[in-house]
Amino acid sequence: MRETYLPYGRQWLDEDDIKAVVEVLKSDYLTTGPKIAEFEKAFAQYVDAKFAVAISNGTAALHAACYAAGIQEGDEVITTPITFAASANAVLYCGGTPVFADIDAATYNIDPNEIRRKITDKTKAIIPVHFAGQPCDMDEIGKIASEFNLMVIEDAAHAVGADYKGKLIGGISDMTIFSFHPVKHVTTGEGGMITTNNESLYRKLLLFRSHGITRDKDMMLENQGPWYYEQLELGYNYRMTDIQAALGVSQLKKADKFLQRRREIADLYTEAFKDTTGLTVPFQEDGCNSSWHLYVIQLNLEKLRCDRKEVFEALHRENIGVNVHYLPVYKHPYYQQNGYRDVKCAHSEKLYDRMISLPIFPKMTNQDVQDVIHSVKTILERNEK
Repeated sequence: MRETYLPYGRQWLDEDDIKAVVEVLKSDYLTTGPKIAEFEKAFAQYVDAKFAVAISNGTAALHAACYAAGIQEGDEVITTPITFAASANAVLYCGGTPVFADIDAATYNIDPNEIRRKITDKTKAIIPVHFAGQPCDMDEIGKIASEFNLMVIEDAAHAVGADYKGKLIGGISDMTIFSFHPVKHVTTGEGGMITTNNESLYRKLLLFRSHGITRDKDMMLENQGPWYYEQLELGYNYRMTDIQAALGVSQLKKADKFLQRRREIADLYTEAFKDTTGLTVPFQEDGCNSSWHLYVIQLNLEKLRCDRKEVFEALHRENIGVNVHYLPVYKHPYYQQNGYRDVKCAHSEKLYDRMISLPIFPKMTNQDVQDVIHSVKTILERNEK
């Protein structure tokens, strides 16, 4: 048993990050200042997108993207149930209806065949989620979107640095959202980003994140003087602070190093567990490079004398802070009480009963990794049939 608790995820801040934040604290701008534009430009370049809009958090980014896509009452948006609730909640915020399409049993990502099955004349958009950092089948999703004239909003909260067939996640679809929560690849404390190559969507996003208010003379209906501004839409205060953006700029400089370490840890796990009877390691699709936000094992319950809960609790007793990502969204009480009681996605539900997320974050040492491997193997071997 480890002496100290190892969480499933944790930020890595250094003196450069602290210095960057302190410099902003000593400057004239704490929010809505020059660091926002600097962070947006750097991030757009990092993911190879034309435009980036910094925003207060990943959920706000999803909300803003759904707004910019024109989601409203009567519209349906297809997404996966294996995601954090925000992926679907953002559709509800705009008055739309989330529709859940089952996952592919191998990749754990939304199955394009299931997307096609769920399309109706009310379908307006698709929100594929790059679960754990592995890119979805964007070729097929893009083909479906083109065929039915649908918007694609990629939820890449897990996928900073991931690439799909040589293309970085962030510049492929209509819009892509990212999260900078402390357990993500880079952090701003809380924070998010939306990237797009569409200037019209970009301008809608800028307006929405700041109350729907503009000082742009080309957008205003009149101009009464240099003090003047107008509210053109009902927007929100979803702005990021310069304090957060400064941290983001500093963190982004280390993103490749963080990504490399995540991939090293994932490789160590995969090699160690490849012959372990009691679990299945994550499958990686050809042409996709995961950013490994999560390392999700699937327990082979048919070969064990225990269930997921017993394995989970045994690992926590060993101070291994495993987690579970996620309860299918439609299984949450709110959704069950609001029209989703009869929804069933068989692959998603089977995965949920068997999945465990192992610790994976850049600051883990090789000894930390070996502690996880030893504990998992010991517990599963003890419970083999």
